[in-house]
Amino acid sequence: MTIRGTFDGLSEADRAGLLADADAFRAAFTEAGTFTYDRGLSAFTFRCQLPAGPDDGEEEATRRAVTALEAHGYPHRILRVAVTDLREIKIRRKGRAR
Repeated sequence: MTIRGTFDGLSEADRAGLLADADAFRAAFTEAGTFTYDRGLSAFTFRCQLPAGPDDGEEEATRRAVTALEAHGYPHRILRVAVTDLREIKIRRKGRAR
């Protein structure tokens, strides 16, 4: 899951905490989620990886990703959500006979 959004009404404590971490590179997909943002603290990208059951769909995944985002406690507005279902990705192996 990738959520793109903007920070909205950050407190001074929120700003200080985010700026203290601004230069750390965290573009990984984790269950807790990671933020990437610039030092202006305007827009952000939030990435998270959510284990899915066989019947889970995009709507359920989106709810769980938003819950993970909200757990970080920063006020925000969501602009766009992108879902990649790894169950649907086919891997092509080089050198295999067809």
